[in-house]
Amino acid sequence: MSPTTNSSKKSRNIVAIIAMFFLFAMISFVTNLAAPLGTIWGNNYSWAGMMGNFMNFLAYLIMGIPAGTMLVKIGYKKTALWAMAIGALGIAVQYLSSVAGGEVACFSVSGQPVMLNFVIYLLGAFICGFCVCMLNTVVNPMLNILGGGGNTGNQLIQAGGSCNSLAGTLTPLFVGMLIGNVTKDTTMSSVAPLLYIAFGVFVVSFIIISFVSIPEPNLGKGDKKPKYSHSPWNFRHTVLGVIGIFFYVGIEIGIPGVLIFYLSDSSVSGITENATAVATAVAAVYWLLMLVGRLCSSVISGKVSSRAQLTAVSTVAIILIMLAIFMPASVKVSVPAYSVADGFSMCEVPISALFLVLCGLCTSIMWGGIFNLAVEGLGKYTAQASGIFMMMVVGGGVMPLIQNAIANGAGYMASYWLVVAMLVYILFYALKGSKNVNRDIPVGEDEREVADEIENAL
Repeated sequence: MSPTTNSSKKSRNIVAIIAMFFLFAMISFVTNLAAPLGTIWGNNYSWAGMMGNFMNFLAYLIMGIPAGTMLVKIGYKKTALWAMAIGALGIAVQYLSSVAGGEVACFSVSGQPVMLNFVIYLLGAFICGFCVCMLNTVVNPMLNILGGGGNTGNQLIQAGGSCNSLAGTLTPLFVGMLIGNVTKDTTMSSVAPLLYIAFGVFVVSFIIISFVSIPEPNLGKGDKKPKYSHSPWNFRHTVLGVIGIFFYVGIEIGIPGVLIFYLSDSSVSGITENATAVATAVAAVYWLLMLVGRLCSSVISGKVSSRAQLTAVSTVAIILIMLAIFMPASVKVSVPAYSVADGFSMCEVPISALFLVLCGLCTSIMWGGIFNLAVEGLGKYTAQASGIFMMMVVGGGVMPLIQNAIANGAGYMASYWLVVAMLVYILFYALKGSKNVNRDIPVGEDEREVADEIENAL
C-alpha cells in the first residue's frame, strides 16, 4: 500500500470520527431539552415535570432492537439520516403544542383536566426519543470499532462524549435564558424561538451528514451472513452491563433533573428571584463538569482501564450524593447564574447543589466504561448487543420518574437515596460483574478485525 493511499484512508477515518462526534452532540441537544421544558409543564401539573423526559426515553425501549436491525440492513449513514428526519418531526410536533390544543381537555388526573397541548408535547418528546435512540445506536459501536475496541475504543467514546457534554452544558443554559422565571402563565410559546433553532439544526445536520463518508462494516458482503449459535444474552458480563446502562442513564438524567426542580422551588431552595434561570444555570455546570471529566478520561483511557475508572468514579459519586443528602439547606454557596433580565450575577444556593453538580465529573465516564466493558469479547455479537443497550436507555425515563415521585412524597434530597442505590450497583459491576466468564463461546471476528475491515473499506 502506497503512503498516499494510507494517508487518504486515515483522513477519511478522521472525517468519520468527527461525524460521530457531531452526532454525539446532537444526542445531548435533543435529550436535554426535556428537563427545562418540564419546569413549564410541572407548574401546570405537579406530576408532569419528568413526563417529557419519560416519553423521550420510553422510545428507546421500542426502538432499540429495530435501530440495531437498521444498522445491519441499511448501514450507519442512512440510519443517522433517518434519525435526523425523525428528530425534525419531533421538534415540529412539540412546537405544535405551543399553538394548539390549549383549550381542549383530553382526560383528568386527580380531578384536574389535562389539556390536549400537553398530550401533543408528550407525543413530540416521544418522537424525538426515536431520533436519539437511532443516533446512539450509530455512534457508540462505530466509535468503539474505529478505536479498535479495548481501552482505545473507550478512549474514542469518551472523546465523543465530550461533545455530548458540551451540548448538554449549553442546552439547559440556553433554555433557562429564554424561559426566565417560570410562573403559572409560562407556556411553550415562551420557548418557540428555541424550537425554531432546534428544527433548523436538524435540517442542517441532515445536509452535512448526507455529504460525509461513513464506513459501513455491515454492508457490501453479498449473501455472506454470520452464523449466530448464541446471543449477547449468553454473556453474563453483557447482561449485567445491560442492567448497569439502565441504572446509569437514570443516574445521569435524575441528578440534574431533580436538582432543577429543587432549586426552582423557592420555598425549599430559598431562591426568590429568577429561580428557574438559576436552577438551569446550575444544572449547566453539571453538564460542563461532564465535559471536563470526559476530556480527562479521553486522555488517560489509553493507559488506565475502563474497570479502574468506573470503580473510582462510582465510589466518589456515592460519597458526593450522601454529602448532598445530609447537608442542611441552610448552608449556602455562591454560584454564577444568568437571566435575560439581569445578565450574569452571583446567587446563593444550598451547598447540596454543589455536591450534586460535582457528580458530573463522575457520571461523565460511566456510559463509555460500562458499554466498553459489556461488549468486550463479543465479536460478531456486538451489533446485536448495541440494540439491546439502546433499549435499556429507557432507564433514563423510568428511574428519574420514580425519583421525582419520591421527591414529591418524601422530599427532594430523600429522592437521591435511589441514586445511591443505583451507584452501588455500578460499583459492583466495575468490581465483579464486568468480568467475562463466558470465554468458551465462539464469537468469530473481534473489534480489531472489524476495524481492519473498515480500514480496507475506506
